[in-house]
Amino acid sequence: MKTYTATPKDIRRQWFVIDAEDQVLGRLATEVARRLRGKHKPTFTPSMDTGDFVVVINAEKVRLTGNKRSNERFFWHTNFPGGLKSITIGAELDGRFPERVVERAVRGMLPKNILGRQMIRKLKVYKGPNHPHAPQTPQELKLG
Repeated sequence: MKTYTATPKDIRRQWFVIDAEDQVLGRLATEVARRLRGKHKPTFTPSMDTGDFVVVINAEKVRLTGNKRSNERFFWHTNFPGGLKSITIGAELDGRFPERVVERAVRGMLPKNILGRQMIRKLKVYKGPNHPHAPQTPQELKLG
C-alpha cells in the first residue's frame, strides 16, 4: 500500500469565520492553527499547505485566563542600542491593535519555516464583527 501525498490539484480551500467572543485565547489559537495547517482534512500532508482560510472576528473580546492580562508581555527590538521594547497583552488588547494578540498566538503554533509563513497569510483577524470577506461565502464555525 502506498502512502498518500497531496498534490496541488488535490487541495480544496474553504473559508471559515470564527467568532472569538468569550473564547479562551489558547484554545482558539489551537483550532485556528489546526484549520490553517489542514490537519482537520483527510488529505493532510505535512510538507504541503493543505489548509483553509480562517477569518477571526471580535478579537478584542477574546478571553484570557489567569493573570496573563497583566503579566504576559510581547517583546520586540528597534535595532537601536537599548531598544528593547515590551507591552503587556492586556494593554495590546485594550489598545489600537487587539488583533495582534490572536495573530501572535496562532503564529506560535505554526511551523517556523517557509511553510508556516505561507500558512499565516491565510489568517485574517478583525477586532470587530465586520469583515470584507463575505463574498467568499465563509462557513460559520462554532467553538466550545
